[in-house]
Amino acid sequence: MADSTSMVKVIAHRGASTVAHENTLEAFRLAAELGADWVELDVRRTADGLLVLNHDAHLDDGRLIRDTARRDLPSHVCELAEALDVCSTMSVNIEIKNHPDDADFDPDQTLTREIVELVGRRGEQAKTLASCFHKPTIDLVHRLDPTIATAMLGYLPTDIGLEADDWGGWTASVAADGHRAMHPWYPLVDASVVGAIHAAGMEVNVWTVNDPDHMADLVEAGVDGLCTDVPDVARAVLERLGL
Repeated sequence: MADSTSMVKVIAHRGASTVAHENTLEAFRLAAELGADWVELDVRRTADGLLVLNHDAHLDDGRLIRDTARRDLPSHVCELAEALDVCSTMSVNIEIKNHPDDADFDPDQTLTREIVELVGRRGEQAKTLASCFHKPTIDLVHRLDPTIATAMLGYLPTDIGLEADDWGGWTASVAADGHRAMHPWYPLVDASVVGAIHAAGMEVNVWTVNDPDHMADLVEAGVDGLCTDVPDVARAVLERLGL
């Protein structure tokens, strides 16, 4: 049973992305209205060095964002600084889109460095969490500014060569490098997984859960955050559970 005094975060996945275009200023405004505590957003870099929000490396028309100037992007694409302005009443989970499998993978980590610099310049470290599927990326964030919380995105411990049930081993290795949270895919999470992650002193924020019954089960299992496309549904579930 979840502790009734705990606070479970409602994290709007790319904003309120079922009622507005994802990763847009409108989606973030609506997320706040619909009860989100946090928003999650995806950051990439343009050809002229701007930090913009888009989940995929390519635009819908096939152009690679890394090879496209800011002025040539669709009008709905916003810059990270604009999004942070709109999200001023919420905390922000910045997913750094930098993985070796990505078409725009940046081994020099310019994207990561510029995100850390922007957050620091704005003095918003305390309300920012940086996450990535690429552990060297969050390792760099932590080295550059350990006041920015960091989280490891992933599926199973097999991602790093461990046994599928070795959540404790995976989490311990991530925690040892100073990271704050694990972000696993929600169908893989139950009370034993949450317990293993909590035992290492880390938070568990699951993605991306939209069904209210699944949300309730995860809250009962003890998760710390629900990343969801429907923040109003998550808020209603938490209210029903007295949280």
